[in-house]
Amino acid sequence: MQVSKNQTVGEVVAKNYKTADVFLSKGIDFCCGGNISIGQVCQNQGVDEEKLIRDLEAVLTEKDIESDLLNRLSPGALIDYIVDTHHTFVRENLITIPPYLEKLADVHGANHAELIRVNDLFAEIVMEMKDHMQKEEEILFPYIQNLEKGSLPKLVKYATLNEVLDVLHAEHDAAGTGMRTINELTDGYIVPADGCNTYRVALEKLKSFESDLHRHVHLENNILFPKALQLEKK
Repeated sequence: MQVSKNQTVGEVVAKNYKTADVFLSKGIDFCCGGNISIGQVCQNQGVDEEKLIRDLEAVLTEKDIESDLLNRLSPGALIDYIVDTHHTFVRENLITIPPYLEKLADVHGANHAELIRVNDLFAEIVMEMKDHMQKEEEILFPYIQNLEKGSLPKLVKYATLNEVLDVLHAEHDAAGTGMRTINELTDGYIVPADGCNTYRVALEKLKSFESDLHRHVHLENNILFPKALQLEKK
């Protein structure tokens, strides 16, 4: 498959999620910043455009069965998948991760002041993600499901679909920025020499959370939200 500099980052990753690693290796945000063209993001970040396209095309020689399946799902089926897979994962980790971070800040905060900041940042993410998923499950997702049934329902609390999508995009950006800062503060989730087993488990859980967030946001920003807009036009 050929890649054009005019394609957006999100379009490429939507077709084959294996390309996400290529973008990540260049420091390119494929989920929250997925609607920028490859040519523009290379110019903005000083990335070699020709080499990036070659690397992407090399990865695209391998099929990604999961991406194919997810792209074939109807909006309603994709919503079910997101809720069952990603919202469930997020809710579990919003409960299980904070006690680890609180303990680390208390026990290791004197020698690793960054852990206090990590604890505070994740506490903000907990509050934001709870509110964010509630908006999706109570406002956006039912609206999309009704569109799929052929009706044109009213949105709760929002005037238009674009308005609620703008809000959700901004919240995705905030969560992504928070986790990216946590990644940087922990040097890529590396356990220091004086780190205990709790330290190791906490960083592993944070790393898994960020990885899941990338996939979660990608599915919504780059696949579900465009499908919803197409449905509304019909």
